[in-house]
Amino acid sequence: MPSGGIVILDYGSQFTQLIARRIRARDVFSQILACTATREDVLEFEPRGIILSGGPSSVREEGAPRLPFDIWSLGLPVLGICYGMQLIALEAGFEVVEAGEAEYGYASITTRSGEGLFRDTPTEQQVWMSHGDKVSADEKNLEVLAMSDNSEVAAFAVPDRNAYCVQFHPEVHHTTHGAQILRNFLFDICGCEPNWSAGDIIDQMVAEIRKTVGQGRVICGVSGGVDSAVAACLIDRAIGDRLFCVFVDNGLLRAGEAENVVELLGEHLTAPLEFVDAGDRFLDRLAGITEPEEKRRRIGNLFIEIFEEVGDKNGPFEFLGQGTLYPDRIESSSTGGPSDTIKTHHNVGGLPEDMKFGLVEPLGLLFKDEVREIGYALGLPDRQLKRHPFPGPGLGVRILGEVTRERLDLLRQADKIFIDGLHQWNLYDDVWQALVVLLPVRSVGVMGDARTYGHPVVLRAVTSTDGMTADWVDLPGDFLKEISNRIINAVPGINRVAYDISSKPPSTIEWE
Repeated sequence: MPSGGIVILDYGSQFTQLIARRIRARDVFSQILACTATREDVLEFEPRGIILSGGPSSVREEGAPRLPFDIWSLGLPVLGICYGMQLIALEAGFEVVEAGEAEYGYASITTRSGEGLFRDTPTEQQVWMSHGDKVSADEKNLEVLAMSDNSEVAAFAVPDRNAYCVQFHPEVHHTTHGAQILRNFLFDICGCEPNWSAGDIIDQMVAEIRKTVGQGRVICGVSGGVDSAVAACLIDRAIGDRLFCVFVDNGLLRAGEAENVVELLGEHLTAPLEFVDAGDRFLDRLAGITEPEEKRRRIGNLFIEIFEEVGDKNGPFEFLGQGTLYPDRIESSSTGGPSDTIKTHHNVGGLPEDMKFGLVEPLGLLFKDEVREIGYALGLPDRQLKRHPFPGPGLGVRILGEVTRERLDLLRQADKIFIDGLHQWNLYDDVWQALVVLLPVRSVGVMGDARTYGHPVVLRAVTSTDGMTADWVDLPGDFLKEISNRIINAVPGINRVAYDISSKPPSTIEWE
């Protein structure tokens, strides 16, 4: 693995891997280590600089994570982000206090200099904040670099420690000049050089799969989506005929999805593929269940039961291969630092504790855009790689409340009209993910002079680069008008259509 990159110490931020992803986008190697890493752990990678991530704690709390060792003794530049900034301030002897007004979301900062960390960025710029503490400005040896309306110290430097700190998150795309700020840290301050490529990632993942699997066999769940297809191709490259693929139709798929998936996978996988029709089993398992986490847990458990059944018939298999991505893992559980669980993804936190398989997740530290790049390098076709993300639990988490055949049928019809419309209006590729949500309520309407009491649905379309943050898409009004009319006229039982204009955060992309 290359040296001369960046080590990131993870304090539990939801965005830690996004920092690494932004660094990789500059062709610089990055390695994430737990915030408890030792000096020797860090020096193993011969880094040019260190980044301290954000995190959910407050440095003022007893027992909050601290620096694992005297990082200043390494003589390397250090960038502190959010919690990392406050930690550097505390360790440098500055005062960290509770902010009079917390900052969450968009904010505007004013920089004091267009050099150093803020070179080639404007004096006034939009950033993304997420903090309830702030650093006092009345400190010696603290060089204030930027301010915001609610924070006298939105960024600062400690020159004698070669430390740079920002209260906001430069790694998220909401910070309009965040990429340039990180670039300035990497190349101007740390002196990094490009030393990383997509080919390096593929070679590293193939080697890691071989190391994990040894002489064992892998049963791999595939869905036809980008993630599982790329994961299967990587595992196939690593172990060849010791891979066996399974597609489970859980009855929670979109209209025509199962048939399309089997055709697509058959064209691009050399490993055996078994089709399992398990729709009735999943519906039975979900009967009467309305709580989202319980839905995900039951769906995840049943997937594993089916894989184990197929494994008993075609095995033995020691490992289960999955296309799990980093956003799935970080929302479900901590991956290194002390992060909070947002929601359980069926293939992460939804797995049973007594599962027979070891896990092979070659994409577990990557983001969707990176996976697509790897897919192109592996020769997968556009029509597969440009598909919108679709959750493993499928429509089960787009039906709020109980999942029934009747409600699935309503949602499938509405969903098809929406997705087909995006294609017809040439809007599909401009959207990261589009979906329809069926609400667990009814509303009064009027059709043909008669009263109706039908279901409302919500359309949602977002743009994103990585799934960690997302903005709602301002779809053309004429398009929304047409789709609303088509759904209400074509789907008996739906009499109201709304459009979701919330971003992530504070919302998630899926409703459940």
